[in-house]
Amino acid sequence: MDRTVTDDTRKSPLGRLVLLALIAVVAGLGWYFLRDTLTFEALAENRERLIAFRDGNYAATALVFIAIYVAIVAFSLPGATIATLTGGFLFATFPGALFNVIAATLGATAIFLAARWGLGEKLAARMDASEGTVRRIKAGIDENQWSMLFLIRLVPAVPFFVANIVPALVNVPLSRFAISTFLGIIPGAVVYTSVGAGLSEVFARGETPDLGIIFEPQILLPLLGLAALALLPIILRVFRGKKGL
Repeated sequence: MDRTVTDDTRKSPLGRLVLLALIAVVAGLGWYFLRDTLTFEALAENRERLIAFRDGNYAATALVFIAIYVAIVAFSLPGATIATLTGGFLFATFPGALFNVIAATLGATAIFLAARWGLGEKLAARMDASEGTVRRIKAGIDENQWSMLFLIRLVPAVPFFVANIVPALVNVPLSRFAISTFLGIIPGAVVYTSVGAGLSEVFARGETPDLGIIFEPQILLPLLGLAALALLPIILRVFRGKKGL
């Protein structure tokens, strides 16, 4: 008997549904109750207390911050951008960027595993067993996984949630997902963390940070350059395939 089928039948469909329902409920409650809490205004109002707590409990502050950030990403709660800014505000660009990247990677991995366990294995198995266009699409993704994974992380237009779910649905290995997530989000995380590191001056002026900075030419062009490098192996493979015809 096929081992994949045997292993799949051992997993309770009810357990899958309960997990997905739990994530959906927590995400829904989070959006309803936290949409007005995890905001730039709330950070501005509580900045002195946060700094005082950090100064007296640096290690605890870092651990609590990472845990909260992981929960925000894992349950797709509102406030991920504010959390990134807070990392810079509390811990400077470094180690703030490192804390942000670690937390975002852990949270992304959690939702990746939930999606894989709840939906991904069955969907990937069906795609492998399918014929025609669907099978070719799956094969194309499999042949260029590293490039595609880095691409969806580097292009700012790809929502973070989408970049966490799609790899789970096409059976990307966990280690490959985690490595590409950690490395791929570093450029954007450093940009936003550096913005957060300058929030003290922004608060003093009574202004709000420019979150559109990532789309400024001096920031966007290097990111697009990295995205082009991620695409290069795919382009070369296609070119070699055509040349061999």
